[in-house]
Amino acid sequence: MLISTGAWTRRNLPVILSTLSLLLGWEIVCRAFGIRPFLLPTPSAIWTAVVPVWPNIAMHTAVTLRTVMLGLLASIVVSLPLAMLIASSRTVSAAIYPMLVLTQSVPKVALAPILLVALGANEFSRVIITFLVAFFPLVVSSVAGLLATPPELVELGRTCRATRVQELLRIRLPYALPFVFGGLRVAAALCVVGAVVAEFVGADSGLGYLIQTSMAFFRTPVAFGAVVILAIMGIALFQLVEITERLIVPWSSNLDNNFNEEK
Repeated sequence: MLISTGAWTRRNLPVILSTLSLLLGWEIVCRAFGIRPFLLPTPSAIWTAVVPVWPNIAMHTAVTLRTVMLGLLASIVVSLPLAMLIASSRTVSAAIYPMLVLTQSVPKVALAPILLVALGANEFSRVIITFLVAFFPLVVSSVAGLLATPPELVELGRTCRATRVQELLRIRLPYALPFVFGGLRVAAALCVVGAVVAEFVGADSGLGYLIQTSMAFFRTPVAFGAVVILAIMGIALFQLVEITERLIVPWSSNLDNNFNEEK
């Protein structure tokens, strides 16, 4: 369902105004206190530094975005079947869940150098690191959604002689879709973090690599520009997941309608 111009304005105008206020305040503070650009550049200095080298930054952005998307795709492909497996059996859940928690207990910054040595400093290893950062929230939220299915729906399916697979795919999964997309929004943002962590450890391209090399030569405005692009990338992926959810699971977007009705 398309959003009207007025609804879009009411929803996004506070964010736009707060962002512009932040940038304006940032610019004023840096100029008023004479903060040097290599310590904290102004937004105008960042723009001035980024525009001349934009083709190079676009190349690094494309590399990071590809790693992020591959990591996110891998997390979806692995997490959903794994969540169904965990939700279908308490025995399987007791065997797998502790291992998942163990993988998340290890800091990815500490694990990344080991994986790069084992797998090589290539895109595959960076995608694996991105996947490891992102997949756990998606698994947890998917399992929560699958197990939150009302018991009467499950009993109705069993009364109609639904198999275990049919119960998962036709009853539990549709009910769990809002939970899945909730975890997917978190995973999309974490994929950006995972890709940058991997690029910090071992890469010859990407925004993480650009930040490291820029700071090594005190090109702070360029590094800040890369950080801003990473933030925009995370926000864009978050919004893309939200739009996809509204198209596939329109009944889960009633929160905004209820909020508007209360106002």
